[in-house]
Amino acid sequence: MRSFIVTFLFTVLLCTVTSAWPWGSHGEVYARDAILDRRAESTSTDGTTTATAESTSNTPTTSTGTSASDTTDTATTGQTTSGTKTDTKTKSKTTTSTSISINPAAGAGGISMITPAATSTTYYMIGQDITFVWNYTSLSVTPTAVDVVASCSINSQIYTLTQNMSAEATGTYIWDTGKYQSSATIPLLTATYTLFVYDASKSLSDTPVAGYLGSNIGYSFGMYTPQPYTPLGEFRCATCSGSISDIQRQGIKFALGMALITIASFSWFVGGLGIFSS
Repeated sequence: MRSFIVTFLFTVLLCTVTSAWPWGSHGEVYARDAILDRRAESTSTDGTTTATAESTSNTPTTSTGTSASDTTDTATTGQTTSGTKTDTKTKSKTTTSTSISINPAAGAGGISMITPAATSTTYYMIGQDITFVWNYTSLSVTPTAVDVVASCSINSQIYTLTQNMSAEATGTYIWDTGKYQSSATIPLLTATYTLFVYDASKSLSDTPVAGYLGSNIGYSFGMYTPQPYTPLGEFRCATCSGSISDIQRQGIKFALGMALITIASFSWFVGGLGIFSS
């Protein structure tokens, strides 16, 4: 009887321990295996990736992301989510160009002098200010800047008045010849000069081009060096053709005297011989 009771108690205890051990039911094991099988990830051929989350008591969620780019002048980017929200941006690039038509027969551009007048040569005293005023003519392309120079043929020199001067519609420049002469390595001479205004990006010897400012047209003006004051009675004009020096005057007197002596001597000699007596 005692052994029967011990056996019964041992059987109850074994059943109790077995039922309390966390093995889980067969249904739960099969559900866990199905979930593990569905956690695989697949990728489509067009670059779109789809992922399926683990099934739980919550509702499964699926997200899809797509991006595209274009490297041409017009680029479009887009993004779509499960909430059906689309953001599209487009950027375009536009270029413009301008052109100028120049008639080759029109000739090169130049200047027209206003001051001094181009109809006559004006003479300026070295040491005073000289004002030059001009307009531009026959220009299809206006230069950014100009250079102004004066050329002297006596000493073959080019005097730079100014450089990189702004090309206004009416050009004006005042030349302080006194300041220039006081510090010049090549002094100004009493001579006739030629004024040139030309494109600062070119040289004075460049060939003129139709529609552009050239240096083929120059305007003449004169300059002279002032002399100290001399009283009128002491003034001698060294270059005047009508003036006679003292030596020349004495030579004329000597020639006239010799002519009179010759005439008198010839008359006495002829009269003494009686050649002309009847």
